[in-house]
Amino acid sequence: MSELAEFFHMGGYAAYVWPAYGATVVLLGGLLVDSVLRLRRAERRLAALRATEGDLDDAA
Repeated sequence: MSELAEFFHMGGYAAYVWPAYGATVVLLGGLLVDSVLRLRRAERRLAALRATEGDLDDAA
């Protein structure tokens, strides 16, 4: 058996190892997407609050 095929076979545990890697990649990718979306939402809220703060300063 070639070294590459042996690596992918994982000593007979490939049925457990590769799905675990796949689940990890999917979960970390989901966390990354969620974090970016939350950051953008927070930045928009901050910009809106700063704009409102500027309006209050002008009114005073």
